[in-house]
Amino acid sequence: MNPLVSDAFVDFLVADVLDVEGLCRLPKFEGHGKETIGPWFAACRRVAREVLAPGYRAIDAEPPRLVDGRVRVHPKMHDAWRELVGLDVIAAVHQLPLTVTTLSSAYLMAGNLSAYGLAGLTAGAAHLIEAFGSGAVRELFLSQLRSGEWAGTMALTEPQAGSSLADVTTRARPVAEGTFLINGAKIFISGGDQDLTQNVVHLVLARIEGSPAGTKGISLFAVPRRRPEGDGLVDNDVHVSGVIHKIGWRGLPSLALSFGDEGDCHGWLVGMPNQGLRCMFQMMNEARIMVGVNAAATASVAFHESVAYAKDRKQGRALGNADASSEQVPLTAHADVRRMLLRQKAIVEGSLALLGLTARFADLSVHAADEAERTRAKWLLDLLTPIAKTFPAEKGFESNALALQVHGGYGYSSEYLPEAWLRDQKLNTIHEGTTSIQGLDLLGRKVVAGGGAALLALVDEMEPDLAKSALDVSVLRAAVGQVSEVTAALGARGAEGDVEGMLGHSADFMEAMSVVVVGWVWTKLSNAVAGRDDDFSKGLRTAAQYWLVTEVPRVDALLKLCVSEDRSYLDLQPAWL
Repeated sequence: MNPLVSDAFVDFLVADVLDVEGLCRLPKFEGHGKETIGPWFAACRRVAREVLAPGYRAIDAEPPRLVDGRVRVHPKMHDAWRELVGLDVIAAVHQLPLTVTTLSSAYLMAGNLSAYGLAGLTAGAAHLIEAFGSGAVRELFLSQLRSGEWAGTMALTEPQAGSSLADVTTRARPVAEGTFLINGAKIFISGGDQDLTQNVVHLVLARIEGSPAGTKGISLFAVPRRRPEGDGLVDNDVHVSGVIHKIGWRGLPSLALSFGDEGDCHGWLVGMPNQGLRCMFQMMNEARIMVGVNAAATASVAFHESVAYAKDRKQGRALGNADASSEQVPLTAHADVRRMLLRQKAIVEGSLALLGLTARFADLSVHAADEAERTRAKWLLDLLTPIAKTFPAEKGFESNALALQVHGGYGYSSEYLPEAWLRDQKLNTIHEGTTSIQGLDLLGRKVVAGGGAALLALVDEMEPDLAKSALDVSVLRAAVGQVSEVTAALGARGAEGDVEGMLGHSADFMEAMSVVVVGWVWTKLSNAVAGRDDDFSKGLRTAAQYWLVTEVPRVDALLKLCVSEDRSYLDLQPAWL
């Protein structure tokens, strides 16, 4: 059976890398430790392997349908939802360290990312309402979301605006204290309707009448499909106007929704007027980490499938053996197949470790006892979040393609699952902020914020690991120094008003930073197995060495591009195409 995610690697991260025991000593997580976290992982692994994964193929083959204005999902999604609600995954996100739930959710996502996606969105919606909702709003929605009786979504994107939230046109007209009539349209709303729960609560961005233009005039509203009225629920003038037919993530419906076509869509203000985007960024940033985990999990399940296939499938003979009568050898006997498998391992496990570290900074940014430690953790969280979303998605797609390649012609057929996971993976570079948006955020905001305080904190965080490494990290050290120099140079360009010159190569900067950060992650992992000689440890050291030798040297060329005078695509005119 495909393990989906390596238990040995996750246990290693929890015990030897991420200091989960230390997190459990914080007041927020008192009462948790090995005695609760071990059973939690065991339960997630069981549900992922025994319920979610077996239903994946059928759910992928039969996407949701729109029937009489309502969305109907595959019957196996109902089984999956019951198991996830029974596991209490929605509430667990707010009870256990995020470091723990980030890693445990990787199993559930690898089993069936569509099923877990709805649970993850619901948990994010509940957390947003808990953080910013009034007492009345929390009373209306929070317990039903936490229990899984209702589901939640984030409804940001509009057909005419795409990722440009400044162009949101959905309107809100006040009708009573804290309540508004909502009118507008949203698109690409994951889980926007389904027959799994009796209600769906949409977190909707809209403009209150008279609010300023642009992002400064956006407010946030809780808009249920059915609104509480008296002792029951009544329809709230929220309608499905279309189902998006996706190439992947086919179990989770993606919808176009209309609000207030009949003038009777009620929404409850969440947070202060005109502060909606600030509130929404909490859920968006949580969702970006979740997308990174989705990407790592999707690469992981395909990696383990390709390893099993390569060990079992016999083809050809070893180099130098011209005896056609000799027995064929497994694919793993061929050096280039081992190269593809090692690259997948480096990407998958590097991604999972990066996400675990990012989640740990998220835990410390809120719950560390010392204010200075909370501030420092927040800097590191903000800096790493766009990387933790982008690297697993972009490199995960490459990893999934390698898994298909290992399967050869069979991989290109629907009889084997790598093609489906490849389809799933592509969305992770698009939703919750495309790779382009993440690159602009990283270079335009995160590395230069506070005079570069976050980048300085990251360099300080890296130094002890580089100092004690038994590997040759000289190229990585040089790359870290070059990142600092190039960031300062680009920041100066931006300060002088040359924003295009600063951000023109933000995609190259994102890739360079990702390679450096994952190089540091692999150095940390190899340090944690120093002196050990078992197969697991040898595998980690080999992957770390591979990353340092094959990937880190590319950083020099990428960063030189960032400060070069190359304006090929900056000056490109559409007519030239």
